[in-house]
Amino acid sequence: MRVLIVGGTRFLGHELAWRMLAAGHQLTLFNRGTREDAFGDRVERFRGDRRGPDFARLLAGRSFDAAVDFAAYDAVDGRQAAEVLDGRVGHYLAISSGQVYLVREGCRRPAREVDYEGPLRAQPPDGPDRGEWEYGMGKRALEEALEEAWQARRFPATRLRLPMVNGPRDHFRRLECYLWRMLDDVEVLLPGGGDHRVRHVWSASVVAAILGLLGRRASFGEAYNLAQQETPTLRELLLMLGEALGAQVRLVAVEEDRLRSAGLDPLALSPFSGRWMSFLDPSRAQAELGFRHEPLASCLDKVVTSFLAHPAAEPPPGYERRAEERALAEALRASAPAAARTGG
Repeated sequence: MRVLIVGGTRFLGHELAWRMLAAGHQLTLFNRGTREDAFGDRVERFRGDRRGPDFARLLAGRSFDAAVDFAAYDAVDGRQAAEVLDGRVGHYLAISSGQVYLVREGCRRPAREVDYEGPLRAQPPDGPDRGEWEYGMGKRALEEALEEAWQARRFPATRLRLPMVNGPRDHFRRLECYLWRMLDDVEVLLPGGGDHRVRHVWSASVVAAILGLLGRRASFGEAYNLAQQETPTLRELLLMLGEALGAQVRLVAVEEDRLRSAGLDPLALSPFSGRWMSFLDPSRAQAELGFRHEPLASCLDKVVTSFLAHPAAEPPPGYERRAEERALAEALRASAPAAARTGG
């Protein structure tokens, strides 16, 4: 199969490329070329900006059995892909986001594909919420451009909506933020106490779903949620992570306002404590695509194994304030030890 991968030089795209090469597919990579890859002469490379004329110019006259687009973020990207690849791709798969639901007013949890339609939240004022809202709205615009191309001329696009993606190559180092803290003195501040439920997705399970989906005509014009089966609270997830690490984890609950007053960023020390975390129902993908997710405990074991086998030279961003986190945790325990301790 001749496959075009747009963007995705790290993490999911990198893992997908290796799996496709191992399966004997012919790969063409289109990206800006800002990062080197390890594929050597096994892949064809086009370097350019997909938002400008490079995309159409470099792909002119080329055809592909499938394309996987990790770098489409809005309606401009969706319309461009549908125009440039129209009649020249057997199946186009766009990586979308569960954030398309988070910009809905009162969207249910877990969100299903049928929950996409409905009134949208107003644009937040400037700040972190504004950027998250714009990302979700952009992904909705991308999806709607692809839906229009399907309805108008049967452009063969499928959209995959992903929540938070975890895996050994996560360049955002989200699970790693917790692992570093568990290893130093086994004490982790947990904004809000971590009682909210989380439902993420494992990178290898997404890659397997993509490989099994490409070329399936019944998926054209459709959107699917991918997510793990388990729905632990964040506190439960971190205790599982600590168990995989072999650490006796102490989780210290703290209010976000207390963190901010101490000059600490809640998301820098606990990336899974944010409000913009989608919680998806993968039932449709399971029923129609045969999607199966690796057990969460197995996924965490693999993250820990990779973390210990290939230690990073530098800690993740935010860890430079670790001494201040420990001091705050000590103050919280001293003032309200029973209420502050949430696990371990």
